[in-house]
Order: sequence, then C-alpha cells, then structure tokens
Amino acid sequence: MTELAYVVAGSEATGGAGIQADLKTFQALGTYGVGTITCIVSFDPTNAWGHRFVPVDPQVIADQIEAATSCHDLDVVKIGMLGTPATIDVVARSLSAQPWRHVVLDPVLICKGQEPGAALDTDTALTAQILPLATVVTPNHFEALTLSGMDAISTARDLAEAARRIHARLDTSGGPRYVVAKGGVELPGPDAVDVLFDGDGVTEFRTPKIGEERVSGAGCTFAAAITAELAKGADVTDAVAVAKRVVTQGITDRLASHAPFDAVLLRAAAVETV
Repeated sequence: MTELAYVVAGSEATGGAGIQADLKTFQALGTYGVGTITCIVSFDPTNAWGHRFVPVDPQVIADQIEAATSCHDLDVVKIGMLGTPATIDVVARSLSAQPWRHVVLDPVLICKGQEPGAALDTDTALTAQILPLATVVTPNHFEALTLSGMDAISTARDLAEAARRIHARLDTSGGPRYVVAKGGVELPGPDAVDVLFDGDGVTEFRTPKIGEERVSGAGCTFAAAITAELAKGADVTDAVAVAKRVVTQGITDRLASHAPFDAVLLRAAAVETV
C-alpha cells in the first residue's frame, strides 16, 4: 500500500523551502506527495535577497484542491504558507468540505514580501480560520511568541508554557490536538529544544545545536516529516521524534549556495537511517 501525504503551501524558487521542500521530504520518507500551490515566492538577488511574493488566484487554488482530493483519498494534509486572507478563505472552505485524520499547520506568520498591514490581516485570518482546524501545530520561536501572547520565550519551560497557551486556542471538540513549539537556535544554551504538548503532558526533544544560524527550509521539512509519518500511521509523538532526527540530519548536511543562507539537504541514505 502506498501512503499519500498532501500539502497546501507556497512555491519557493530556490528549492530550499516551501512546497519544494515538502514534496522532497514526503518522497524521502516513503510517501507519495500531492501538492497545491498557494503563492509564488522568489528571492531578489539584486535587493539583498529580499522576498518577492505573488499570490495564486483563489479559484485556481480551489481547482487544485478539488483535483487533488477527487483523484486521491487524502486524509493527512500539511498547511504551509498561505499568504493572503482570500487564500485563507478558500483553503478553510475546502478543508471543511471533507474529514481529515490530521491537519498539520506550519503557521507562517508575517509574510515577508507583503506590506505590514496586509501581513497583519493575513495573520489574523490564519489564526481565526485555519488554526481551529489543525490537529498538529508547529510554531517556531517567533510564531509561538505571537500565538501565545507571551512577552518572552527564553527557556524550555517558557516554550512549554507557550505550547499550552496555543493549545488552549485550538478547537478540541473534534478530538486531541497537539502543539509542537520549536526553540531552534533561538533559545540560549547548547541544545536545539522543541516541546510537544498533547493536552495533558509535555514531551521535550533535544539535540545539540549545529551552529547558531537558522537554515532555510528547516521548519517546512519538520512539519512535512510529521505529515509523512502520520500518513504512514505513526502516532504524533513518534512522528515528531522522526521529524526532529530528519531535520537535524538535514541541517548537518546543509546545502550552501550564492544566497546568504544555507538550506536543509535531505540525503536518501541518511534519511533511511533515522
């Protein structure tokens, strides 16, 4: 049997993040990847590698989702970068049209390449319309601060409290919900710390930091790895453990380029050993 993993996310032209990273992660973890593109992001090498952002027409997004869900029996989906309130509207409506075993939300906040006012509108729509649909949410340090309303997150205990507060915002009427708050390189100390809150207890995941710089695609790859493992039948805790190992290895094997940032690199042989 071939397990299917679905992603609704933006395209990132350098290949290091976005739907490109998601589909590569799905493939590396032995699932058949299906994807819907919500926007196109390209870095501008003539302007300090800033973001250029182009949204996909909402009807085109709806058409892609209709085709994917009609062609395949999909029940696990990752939601990545959406980018505009109109996109969020159509994705929320489309998700609500069928039951999902898991909706993994990588809550991309403050879309780079947008005006601040438009970015704030997008964040508001995301938290109001998509967050309640999620069964697993994977905020990074900045997103955990924003979604939890905390003033600072500087310890693993703070990270766990942020996860608890975000969990309280989720609609738990449909079953268990999970929050994975990622400390990454943002917390002081030698370890990259992530915490999983399942509504009852906290599970902590630690690995030694690999440098102090963020690596492009780490968050996308992490959420995509969780999605792939859930599609294969893993429980959430085991899926997060695999994702942590996959991303750690991908950061170790990182790919350098002409851009001023490295990207996660998944080597098939390395992924097979996690």
